[in-house]
Parts: sequence; C-alpha cells; structure tokens
Amino acid sequence: MATRVIIVRHGESTYNVEGRVQGHCDKSVLTPKGETMAGQVGQALVGISFDAIYSSPLQRAKKTAALAIEAFQSPPETIYSEDLKEVDIKLWEEMMFTDIEKQYPTEMAQWKSAPHELRLVGNALDGTPVDGYPFLELYKQAARFWKETIPKHPNQTILLVAHSAINRALINTAIGLTASQHQRIEQSNCCISVLNFSNQLGDPVQIESLNLTAHLGTPLPKPKHDQVKRLLLVRHGETNWNRDGRFQGQIDIPLNENGQRQGEQAGEFLKSVQIDAAVTSSMSRPKETAELILKHHPGVELQGRQDLWEISHGTWEGKLESEIRATDGALLDAWQAKPETVQMPEGENLDDVFKRAIAGWNDIATQAKPGTTTLVVAHDAINKAILCHVSGAGPSSFWNFKQGNGAVSVIDYANGSDRPPVLRAANITIHLGGVLDKTAAGAL
Repeated sequence: MATRVIIVRHGESTYNVEGRVQGHCDKSVLTPKGETMAGQVGQALVGISFDAIYSSPLQRAKKTAALAIEAFQSPPETIYSEDLKEVDIKLWEEMMFTDIEKQYPTEMAQWKSAPHELRLVGNALDGTPVDGYPFLELYKQAARFWKETIPKHPNQTILLVAHSAINRALINTAIGLTASQHQRIEQSNCCISVLNFSNQLGDPVQIESLNLTAHLGTPLPKPKHDQVKRLLLVRHGETNWNRDGRFQGQIDIPLNENGQRQGEQAGEFLKSVQIDAAVTSSMSRPKETAELILKHHPGVELQGRQDLWEISHGTWEGKLESEIRATDGALLDAWQAKPETVQMPEGENLDDVFKRAIAGWNDIATQAKPGTTTLVVAHDAINKAILCHVSGAGPSSFWNFKQGNGAVSVIDYANGSDRPPVLRAANITIHLGGVLDKTAAGAL
C-alpha cells in the first residue's frame, strides 16, 4: 500500500431532511443528529494517524470535518479543495426532489438510471443560464483531484470529507469506472470508505471497504424501501492456508480456530439483521461459516451450490506463492497485474469464474422475494467476481475489491432482480477489529 485514503460523507443536513437538492448551494447545514454523527466518525477513526486532511469548503462538509477531528491528537491542518465540492447541479439546487420528479420527469429518470446522459438546460433560481452535463463534469473533477493529490502523499494516509455524489465519483474514477456506473454504489451520511492506492497513479486501486455505517449504531445501511431484495455477501472465515499464504482453490480446507471465531463474530454482527434465506458454496469453509452465522437465525434452511465454489487454481493449489514463482514466475506476475489474461495451469480463467459466479448469483437474486434478506457465503475470487458484476465492472477490475475473511457486503435490488443492483456496502470487517481490514490477506 502506497497511499491509503479514507473517505467520509458529511453528516445529516437540513436539506437531507427536507428532501431538497443541495449541490453547490451552501445554505444547508448539519442537523443536531448530523453533528452527533460527525463526532461518531471521529471516534471510529481514533488510532489512525493522518498525514493530511482534505475537505469540501461547503459548510455541511466543513463542519463534519471539524467535529470529527476533535477526537484526534494533533491532527494536520485541514485543506479545503474546490474539487471536493458536490456535483454542480445548479438548475435544481434548493428544489424539492418531489417537485423535480413532476417538472423534469425525463431528466430525473436519467439521473437515476443513466446519469452520464443527463443534460440540464434552463435558468437557475438566480437567473444564471445552465446548459451542461453535470455528472460528466463531476467525474472530470474527481479525476483531477486524484491527479493533483495522490502524488503529494506517497506512503501516507489521508482523510477526505465531502459529499454523496463527489464521493461516488472519487471511488469510481479511482477504480476506472465512469459516470454510467454512478448509481451502482452508495454513500450514506457519515459513512466511511477506504481506498488503497498502490505504486503510481494509474496503477490498480483497491476498495478496502465501502460505506461503513456500524460506527453510527446501524450495522448495515437501511434498505430504501420495504420491498427491496437484499443479499448479504460474506467471505468464509480464515483457514490455515489463508494464514500461510497458500493457494486453496477447490481443495476443501476447513476453517481454523480463528476462522471459526470470525464466523461467530460475523454471526453476532448480523444477529439483529433479518435473514430469510441462506445460500453457501458447498465447500466446507463457507458452509461452516454460514452455519455459525445462522445459529442466531434458527429455522433458516441453508442451501449449498457448486457454482459458488472457489476458482480452480489447477496445479497451483496447495502451493505457496514462493513455490509458484519458482516454476511459473511470469504467469504469476500476469495474474497479479492482469488477472483477466491468465489461464490457470489445468484450472480455470476469470471468464470461467465470472460466468458461473454471476449465473449463480443472478439465480439467487431471482429466487429471492421482495422485502427479504438472503445470506450468501462464498470465497475470495467468487465474491470479487460478484462485486465486479454488481458495480458494473468486468474481470479486469478483479483486484479492485478486497474481501477479508468473515467480511460482509450488502447488495440491494430496489427495483427487481432484472434491474441493476446497488452495492450498499462492501467488505465490512468492523466486527473483526475496527474500520481497517486486519484479516489475513490469503494467497489471492
């Protein structure tokens, strides 16, 4: 890891509560609840040493940053960046969302399903003429921020405090996605997301976690409405081979003692969460993890599926990275740099894995009933394939998603399983020891 970036959205604001569009408008301020949330963010981040803090200059973000860093000892001075401002959507600023739905139904539909195509033309409340594509400009803004900021902080940890749309644009541009995927991920008030930039700007960026809310007293982000199909994607607990850095693949290695503990911790974390159905890879390590979670949900039947089995590493299975490098060094380098190009010796390639993982996932989502939550427990590579699919990415984005042992991700289908889902949270490991993922890296 060369640069770690922790991204926070501002706390609840007056316009959030009123249902108004905020954008660049600076009249919206934190509510008392929003101020409390900002303090909770600070407490969650205590113990992390920040080398730099950046904030949007808009007061709802500025106040969130100020309240959060009250918990820090000797924090660096906050830098205010225009490139962290919210999306410039001047034509609609201060309007109620309900009014926009009535006056601009076509444009509002574009915002929800194809924001990259959204063009706003007209006069703002102050008479300023408007004609532009706000989300295309937002993604240029996000890319510009990364280009100017990341080179200044090699091997450092920085904190960003900003807004919903710009945070999503920052995360998506970091991993190579565009404004067309803007609505595929979520940023809740005072959520925490973690990105790891490696080597130089342009090299792969890892989403360590996305949209953490447990520090606010809400283990998982709340569904948008009561008919959402929610799927909880969990990686199995640790095995001895994970700890050793040995490639497991389809060799059926059981959980070790720490892995059993992680399964129990995941179960405790999800104890208060409604679970209506459960599916697992039929291999022993995810099956045992699922059973530990379901101890708190008696009566939920566990279904096993072979299409959720881990990737077949072929002749690499059972070997340490050092052993593979001795015989297949060039192929291992390709796997670590461009995994979508690699055919595992006598095993699978990512196209194989993506096809079966996504087919299995889509079948599970289709079978789920509106208003229910389904637990799905699988493996590192399988979960990464599913997270790529959910976010609108392909096999080349495989390394952009971290999956810790015992981690929980949340995927919602708010408009039926035939419409694109939303990644509401990813790689939650706070139940295993804090905001940062401290689980074994594993061989992948």
